[in-house]
Amino acid sequence: MKNTLFLLLALPILAFSQAAFTQDASETSPFDAAIQEAMTADIRTDAEKKRDDNRKPVETLAFFGLEEYMRVLELIPGGGWYTKLLAPALRDDGKLYVAIAGGLKRNGLLKKEGFDKVVLLEPELKITSEPGASLTGFAPMDLGVKNLDAVLTFRNLHNLDEEGRHSMNQASFDALKPGGIYGVVDHTRRHMQADDPENRRRADPVLMIKEIQAVGFELVDYSDLHYRADDELRYEVGRKTVTGNTDRFTFKFRKPE
Repeated sequence: MKNTLFLLLALPILAFSQAAFTQDASETSPFDAAIQEAMTADIRTDAEKKRDDNRKPVETLAFFGLEEYMRVLELIPGGGWYTKLLAPALRDDGKLYVAIAGGLKRNGLLKKEGFDKVVLLEPELKITSEPGASLTGFAPMDLGVKNLDAVLTFRNLHNLDEEGRHSMNQASFDALKPGGIYGVVDHTRRHMQADDPENRRRADPVLMIKEIQAVGFELVDYSDLHYRADDELRYEVGRKTVTGNTDRFTFKFRKPE
């Protein structure tokens, strides 16, 4: 199911251009160049570099409108795939924050050379989901930072229950400055499909738009950078036939000025 249908269902009162996001290769911004340089760094593993063609970091971050002078928060960075690109690109003129970063604490990335300026935020998390639940919930939280230019989260909303998503979306809204950007990428689930073992790590794009708008965000744009026609949305994202080729929605929200 294409993103166009999702948006028509979710946003009947808004009109969007369906033009796919493209970037003129001859117009490389300083931030784009910094990301391209970071992609070649020795600290990145071969496995991480193999994902570049699929994840399209230069194009994705350009779609969100990132610049080298911005104050940016990456939420739930996992092992740091994007952190390894954002940290050097923002090091000199901007600032990178990370939050709910248990993976980075375990692998020690922030203690390595070149990551000393990354700010680790450690908000108090009160887990509300039952032990062993497939999705995680947590109570409202304060990220401990304000007036950010952008908050980004990559493939994380699908791990949270409704309360957890609301808490994260609200905390992101509160941490951003007016006009700040909330960038979201996640694996696509069929709209209104009931939960089953095959779609646990997928998220309904229409529902995500509805929930994110509910805390006050405006949907600015969407991109088909990560649309995959041959992902039938039938199988768990870890299956061999799907891994590396999942359909992902890419949404850009803004906190109203």
